[in-house]
Amino acid sequence: QSLPQQKLLTWLSVLECVEVFAEMGTARVWGEMGRWTIIVLIQLAKAILRLLLLLWYKAGIQMSPPIVPLNREQQQPLHPQDTENNSSGKDQTYVGRRSSRVVRSLQSTPSLQSRHWGSPQQREESQSRRAEEMNQPPTPLGLQETFAESLYITRPLLHLLSLGVWGQRSWKPWLLSAVLDISSLSLLSDLKDLNRRERAELRRRTILLLYYLLRSPFYDRYSEGRILLLLRLLADYVPGVGFVTRPLMDYLPAWQKIYFYNWG
Repeated sequence: QSLPQQKLLTWLSVLECVEVFAEMGTARVWGEMGRWTIIVLIQLAKAILRLLLLLWYKAGIQMSPPIVPLNREQQQPLHPQDTENNSSGKDQTYVGRRSSRVVRSLQSTPSLQSRHWGSPQQREESQSRRAEEMNQPPTPLGLQETFAESLYITRPLLHLLSLGVWGQRSWKPWLLSAVLDISSLSLLSDLKDLNRRERAELRRRTILLLYYLLRSPFYDRYSEGRILLLLRLLADYVPGVGFVTRPLMDYLPAWQKIYFYNWG
């Protein structure tokens, strides 16, 4: 990735990290008008950054999160004594004569900070496999797939626009958003030879369609009573589950009112 593309991904990641805090903070300070203003500004900025990545840098299917979290165990450097053991030519493993089980030899045991329970071959294979996945270029998108990804990127803006036109109690914004999400997924489903991260992203988007059960006005009219009833039954009749379901019953209404939790 080029340096400008990395900067765009960084800014996009920062926006996704602070969007909920910005929404709740502006709602506390400037009220409902300030809350919707910051929502529109953040979604507009995210859409511009994503469209630049898609159309200018040909980044393909957009991942979430934009930057893969750092795996500190994999990035941990070898200690000097580990490097000496690896470069000394000693065998790192011992194969049992009867069981054929591969175990680490005592001479090549690493320090406690960098120790792991797998065999060296498994560690090296997993690291090389992850590195290969990270370095895979994005799948080139045709005109249809680019249009589908553009639909997914601009869906929040169209949803906010429809909210301003028809209001929060109308079914039209909910239906419009659902149609755009389903259309984008159906158009992207024709892509072949996707890499592992892209397939995982499409699965994530498919699972997120369940959020429409928690989004107003469907939640207010149909889902709320049934979900709370199910949680209450689990808390009353399943031993031990109440420690999870009762706090969830108290948290769900507050979560549902935060835009970036259930729509972002």
